[in-house]
Amino acid sequence: MSMAGNLRKVTTLGRVGGLRRVARLARRRPRVDLSHPARSPLGSSVVNCVTYREGVRTPADGDPVDAVRRMREHGDGFLWLGLHEPTEQEFAGIAELFHLHPLAVEDAIEAHQRPKVERYGDTLFAVFKTVCYVEHEELTATSEVVSTGEIMVFVGEDFVITVRHGRHGSLGPLREGLETDPAQLAKGPSAVLHAIADHVVDDFLTVIEAVQADIDQVETDVFAEDGARVDPGRIYQLKRELLELKRAVVPLGRPVEELATRPSRAVDPEIQAYFRDVSDHLLRATEQIAAFDELLNSILQAHLAQVTVAQNEDMRKITAWAAIVAVPTMVCGVYGMNFDHMPELGWRYGYGLVLGVISAACLTLYRGFRRNGWL
Repeated sequence: MSMAGNLRKVTTLGRVGGLRRVARLARRRPRVDLSHPARSPLGSSVVNCVTYREGVRTPADGDPVDAVRRMREHGDGFLWLGLHEPTEQEFAGIAELFHLHPLAVEDAIEAHQRPKVERYGDTLFAVFKTVCYVEHEELTATSEVVSTGEIMVFVGEDFVITVRHGRHGSLGPLREGLETDPAQLAKGPSAVLHAIADHVVDDFLTVIEAVQADIDQVETDVFAEDGARVDPGRIYQLKRELLELKRAVVPLGRPVEELATRPSRAVDPEIQAYFRDVSDHLLRATEQIAAFDELLNSILQAHLAQVTVAQNEDMRKITAWAAIVAVPTMVCGVYGMNFDHMPELGWRYGYGLVLGVISAACLTLYRGFRRNGWL
């Protein structure tokens, strides 16, 4: 049957113009999951379009319109539509098809949103910040440590729409993992929302462990014998990257807590218990970030104290040598005055005696400064 024939049969999904825009996202091409950060090879932003009935994946060889039609004809199951950085034109038909709120659509397209959960009628809109640890051989003052992206999730009665922004955070492996647990998927779209939230928070903990290794290395370097020579830019860079991680983790606390405690039509009551576990993990991540921030402050203060102590030691050495040099300078300055009548000018052993006195005085000062730790 032609695409036009399919569209004419769909009378409960919205206006035909919007459906045609959805259908144009992918013409007669199979949907694939992406495990890499590139855009979809389908020629559009659609990464995958899958329907699930009783937790089992059903074939979806057509376009999203066909998938929605078949699903709603059976009256059960839900559709999971995944997109990667869609344009406004690409998302317009989807928004019309699923009656998405314009404000949520705008946030999903523009990205750079704060983590949050909002309710628009029977539709839940969630924003998650994804994080990824950037590998580096050695931490420098310009090293990128944490890379961030975003995942927006629309959850309705019979659909889940995920919109991903960034070069990481592919949901392909997550989808495959969920499909191995049909009992969980059978609980509906909120099971997907929980899986995404749990996946994002687990990534937080993974990145935190990697950042901790960088902090431990900086701490070891600072408290080494030559710790005063450590570049403070490394510490500041870690604090900046930790702030980026904090912006992704901390604002998510209240939305996840609401998902775990506040009843919602879009969230199955059985799934709410799982969100409490996610909330506990998120609280642990938040506490670790706060502890890292305090630790970096302490490391920075310790480093500045080491620099101050090193400068004081240098000043003491300079002062000690200046005192030693002052003795011959004073004696030579006195005898360098061109007066005719000065003591011992005519004495045969005067020169040797003056050199001996200068050497003895300098040696005495040197031993005294060494004994007091100034040299």
